[in-house]
Formats: sequence, structure tokens, C-alpha cells
Amino acid sequence: PMSICQAQENVLQRVLQLPVVSSTCETLQRKYSSTKESHPLMASVCEVYERGVQGAGALAMWGMEPVVRRLEPQCESAVAVANNLACRGLDHLEEKIPALQYPVDK
Repeated sequence: PMSICQAQENVLQRVLQLPVVSSTCETLQRKYSSTKESHPLMASVCEVYERGVQGAGALAMWGMEPVVRRLEPQCESAVAVANNLACRGLDHLEEKIPALQYPVDK
């Protein structure tokens, strides 16, 4: 059976693979890197922010792990159903909004 993380990654991976989403992420990453390189003060602020986000993310995962472990056996089928519904909704969106299949600049 599919675990909670695998189910979430499934729909998330599909969204991230949409050209409009992936090209937006790439553009933002380039702008962020460029800003860090050209402004030393911004670089130090960005590094502090990045460390804070990593720390908060690790703390959140550590705190959620026991809860997920307890809920996983009961929720696996519900999560699989939700993932399936999300994927079908995404299919519908991709069909109705062709622009999702193009990079942002197009």
C-alpha cells in the first residue's frame, strides 16, 4: 500500500511537473540567486532566512513524525482516495486550461 508521504508526493510531483509551475520556480530561483550574488547585504539576510527555514522545517517534521506514524495505518486508504481525487482534479484542470502546459513566458 501507498504511504502518506508517497501519496502526497504523487500529486505534488504532478503539479511541480506542469510547465507553468516548473518555469515559474526556475525563474524565481534564478532571480533569488542573482539577487544574492549582486547584493552582499541581501546574501547575508538570505542565508539567515534559509537557515531559519531549514530549522523550522526539521522541527516541524520531527514534531509531526509520531503523529503521522500513529495515523498512517488508519489513514492510508483515506489518503490514497484523496490523492486519487486530487489527481483526477488535476487531470480536469489540465484538460480545461491548456495554458498550464506552457512555460510562463508563453
